[in-house]
Amino acid sequence: MNQTAHSCHPKYVSADGVFLTAEWQHLAMLNYEVDAGLLLPFTPAGTELDRWNEQIFVSLVGFRFLKTRLRGILPIPMHSNFEEVNLRFYVRRLVGSQSRDEVRRGVVFIREIVPRRAIAFLARAFYNENYVALPMTHEIRSVGDNSLRVAYRWRSGNCWSGVNLETNGNSELPREGSVEQFITEHYRGYAAQPRGGCIEYRVTHPPWRVWQVRQSEYEGDAEKFYGKEVAAVLQGKPHSAFLAEGSPVTVMRGQRL
Repeated sequence: MNQTAHSCHPKYVSADGVFLTAEWQHLAMLNYEVDAGLLLPFTPAGTELDRWNEQIFVSLVGFRFLKTRLRGILPIPMHSNFEEVNLRFYVRRLVGSQSRDEVRRGVVFIREIVPRRAIAFLARAFYNENYVALPMTHEIRSVGDNSLRVAYRWRSGNCWSGVNLETNGNSELPREGSVEQFITEHYRGYAAQPRGGCIEYRVTHPPWRVWQVRQSEYEGDAEKFYGKEVAAVLQGKPHSAFLAEGSPVTVMRGQRL
């Protein structure tokens, strides 16, 4: 999922049932090229790093999580609408026989920030995801010639960090084989587990239209949240940045591999 809401603990669920539905809107995506060695310690067993044109990326993604419903039915009081910022990268898993391999492309989250403690607690307890709850805010507004200014911010102590961008032109579906298509069309999530193995879950949504951007930046104390090596990446210039429109999303229950 982005993606973000994840499968239930595998002891209590089977694969392919609906875990939750929601809408993900205005996904601000800053994408940085990195060396494989940076991500290998985070890569779950049974998966391998996915590449676009032989390049490996991490993405810092901020978005709005809206109309959240467990099993697609039950709203979550006070926890249906919120912001999230996550740092993620891209993996693939080969499934099947050598003659008929299925390639499953998915995301792995290094860290996820949400404003609700209950969400962070459940994600850590059930999925072993590295969630933290902090005060958050967002800004989405029109500026100038039909452009959008989008920002997601979070506060730790007295210091604010944020993801900011401003769009350029109109939104459109990504070109076949483009980096925008690669980043937005990974429809699985993988979460490593403390005793080995990982959880795999499926996320469904239509292809997203995207806006190109005229400017983008990350600001704040990256080392505090992501460590020294990742901070050095985020303090550089992104390889690419864009804003994805988003859509309704269905997150399926997960299974342990």
